[in-house]
Amino acid sequence: MAFSAEKSGFEDWLPTMAERLGGEGLIGELCNGFNLLMDREKGVIDFESLKRNAAALGLADLSDEDLRSMLREGDFDGDGALNQMEFCVLMFRLSPELMDESWFLLEEALHQEFKDFC
Repeated sequence: MAFSAEKSGFEDWLPTMAERLGGEGLIGELCNGFNLLMDREKGVIDFESLKRNAAALGLADLSDEDLRSMLREGDFDGDGALNQMEFCVLMFRLSPELMDESWFLLEEALHQEFKDFC
């Protein structure tokens, strides 16, 4: 069963953040979110660290199964945890509106990254 943002009452603030912060600022905030949720010793978000820190991101009402499902949804390498890249990708995937705008954000970030080469 996949994690359902709609079922959990999740409110999607990423499009608003993207609009206000731009691509680079949004990625910085996602990294801050990752740092809030991760296990400091392991450097990843596992079930225990997600459950312990979920309230910091407004996820306190999610069930254990929702939290596990969220981890499975983003765990591309199958290690049972989310590294920083997996977390950022998951946050984009859970935001349908932002997914629609992701090409714009990608182009903006690439432009910023390679502006000295053009």
